[in-house]
Amino acid sequence: MSESVLPGLRHGGRYWLHGYLAMLRFEVLNQRLFLPIFLIVQIMLGAGMAIMYGFFLGTDLPPQAMTYIATGIPALALIPLGFLAVPLVVGELREKGSYDFVWSLPVPRIASAAATFTVYTLLALPGTLVALLVATWRYQITLQVHPVIVVAVLLTSLMSTSVGFGMAHAITDPRITNLIGNVLIFFVLLFSPIIIPISQFPGWLAAIHQWLPFYSMAVVIRAGLSDGLVTNVARAYLVLGAWTLGSWLLAARVIAHRR
Repeated sequence: MSESVLPGLRHGGRYWLHGYLAMLRFEVLNQRLFLPIFLIVQIMLGAGMAIMYGFFLGTDLPPQAMTYIATGIPALALIPLGFLAVPLVVGELREKGSYDFVWSLPVPRIASAAATFTVYTLLALPGTLVALLVATWRYQITLQVHPVIVVAVLLTSLMSTSVGFGMAHAITDPRITNLIGNVLIFFVLLFSPIIIPISQFPGWLAAIHQWLPFYSMAVVIRAGLSDGLVTNVARAYLVLGAWTLGSWLLAARVIAHRR
């Protein structure tokens, strides 16, 4: 990317917008081989979880229980892309020696970060939709879809991407980042109240999950797909917003200190 991409622009809204659009193109072209793979893997993972939980828990459950399971699948499908894919891409940049090159490009650094958020937030949406459709078919339920589901899915996807982005930039060793990401996925799949109601968890673990983002992801998505299954929806939005903002501040601090 050359200086000519932003002729005569060095500040203001137009400079930021031109930089954002340029980095959006750069992200898509630079990851053109990986993005389709990430998309396919996420679709297969989301659809696979929808089917596999039916094997584990059965499909002869009460309608409310089946709705609870099916509306938790989208939250599970959103997590791997942010917590694994984004750190993997940043780690690849570090290993290839192009990490510093990206931050040397003549665009605002926050525009570059925003482009990454946009690409991976939107990339998560098709797999999430497929996972939900498969879950609806698997459990033979009818969803009560509310317009707020759009906000819920975009926020949960953005939060997941933001946490992965902040973690990947704050930790310089990609191996440690990948290890943390894999441990988190293991923890989420087995020990988080996304598919299983939080009331089934020990009190101390339920209290921890009130402040972790995973339970809140499931709450806001369920609120957009059903009636009466969840409470404290406003608090869940606040928790997700706090995690997103905290990840941005962490990433901004790391990025700002790079020379």
